[in-house]
Amino acid sequence: MSAAAAVSQSRQWDRLMTLVRLGAIPGDGVNRPCLSPLDREARRLVIAWAQEIGAEVSIDEAANLFLRRAGTDPDAAPVLTGSHMDSQPEGGRFDGIYGVIAGLEAITALHDAGITTRRPIEVVAWTNEEGGRFAPGCMGSMAWAGHTPITAWADVRDPAGITFGAALDEHLAAEADLPRRPLGYRPHAYLEAHIEQGPVLEAADIEIGVVTGIQGSRWFSVTITGASAHAGTAPVGTRQDPVQDMLRAITALNELTADPTDTLRFTVGRIDVLPNTSNTVASQVRFSIDIRHPDGAILRAKGDAIASTIAAALKTCRAEVKEHFNAMPVGFAAEVVETVAAAAAACGHSALRLPSGAFHDAQFVVPLAPTGMLFVPSRAGISHNPAEYTSPEQLAAGTRVLAESLARLAS
Repeated sequence: MSAAAAVSQSRQWDRLMTLVRLGAIPGDGVNRPCLSPLDREARRLVIAWAQEIGAEVSIDEAANLFLRRAGTDPDAAPVLTGSHMDSQPEGGRFDGIYGVIAGLEAITALHDAGITTRRPIEVVAWTNEEGGRFAPGCMGSMAWAGHTPITAWADVRDPAGITFGAALDEHLAAEADLPRRPLGYRPHAYLEAHIEQGPVLEAADIEIGVVTGIQGSRWFSVTITGASAHAGTAPVGTRQDPVQDMLRAITALNELTADPTDTLRFTVGRIDVLPNTSNTVASQVRFSIDIRHPDGAILRAKGDAIASTIAAALKTCRAEVKEHFNAMPVGFAAEVVETVAAAAAACGHSALRLPSGAFHDAQFVVPLAPTGMLFVPSRAGISHNPAEYTSPEQLAAGTRVLAESLARLAS
């Protein structure tokens, strides 16, 4: 029996639906923050499932979780697969967690089929990919890859005021029974399975997306400071109103990022107003900027112009702009892309090559190893939303291709 044939659609679906209950919110959504008790409970379930087939479990100092199926050559660099287990505050059931469970199902299928590989295969659950509790996202993979030291985010706070450093320490203490490994190594290859989070595959009636690369992303935080005043007594002409200046700044940024091809992505997704009362002119406004493009030169030029564009738009207040995430576009290795395409064909699934608009942990593995991704369709392209949905059959198709790809890469 081949690895693909040994993939169990029902087992994979049952495991995903079991994990959905940890952090379930109305509308079939999930809120499972990283480094939270819910996260730890989910990880213990995944660990128990992995140990059923004799997988070795370990974690590193960034709390990245590894599940290792041994190969016949213990000194060979492993093939790595996986994704993340944390969600957005109002997230869906499949974003991230599918890649972890698909990786686990793939090595379970290899086990059930009695297939040995020369190289070990490791399934990884990266820490804090979403950035929903602590920004930025992809902290675990960035620290693992040597992109940024894990200590760089120690003072980042979640909405409750808890620092990332304190949450990480608490988490590592709770998993002190698990073997510890050092951060980073050079795998033979990395392949990440994920839902598309877009409408392309469904619209084309295609079963597998063979991902060719990831567009670049830059994240900024902007703080505009004015002066608090009484809404009824302070004349408008004398005010230093940061809300009005924020509107001017966003209007100017919309002009800066206008793109007739609709390729550039510009988003203001979070706004905090202080003191946030209805009868007071605000004293300060903070907002986020997310800008993305597949062309590194355009991403650099537009991102570098953000601070000056905001400064020129303000009338009465002052602004501070900080960049806290910068990932240039990456292309995936031809050998991994071709392996996924060949595996899809061998499994009898239709495939389409396409880039990823969302960033993923795979982006940070690229400098260390040949890297690739595969997508399965997302209904109506919806993600980061409780309505996110991919059918059991579509998920199983992706896992069959993943299992076949891993078997080829590890043999």
